[in-house]
Amino acid sequence: MPPDWENFPHDADIGIRGYGASKAEAFEQAAYALMAIITDPATIAAKEAVEIRCAAPDDELLFVDWINQLIFEVATRNMLFGRFSVNLLDNALLAMAWGEPTDVQRHHPAVEVKGATYTELRVTQENGRWLAQTIVDV
Repeated sequence: MPPDWENFPHDADIGIRGYGASKAEAFEQAAYALMAIITDPATIAAKEAVEIRCAAPDDELLFVDWINQLIFEVATRNMLFGRFSVNLLDNALLAMAWGEPTDVQRHHPAVEVKGATYTELRVTQENGRWLAQTIVDV
């Protein structure tokens, strides 16, 4: 399946954007955009599964929490993730992220992502497709 995500420039930071037929799929695709800031997602083997849960009062805050949880897992587990499955129910997210320990020789990590911001934050449905985007601090 071709990628349905993109990165976009924003001053000193980087934007991530995911598209999908569902809101959950847009969240998944944005996670690939996040990983693409660090390395080529195609180089990441989906060896180990990590469960991620979060909840927030609205879609935008839930999306920021999701991205920040991924950033936390990357930092604390020293892992990169190459596959995602997101389930949304009301204002709660239950996801699985599959990845492997960071291998500097193979992954060539480009930058460290510090966190998701509220800048250009959007979770919306346009023309039957979902969009989830934000700016991340690098």
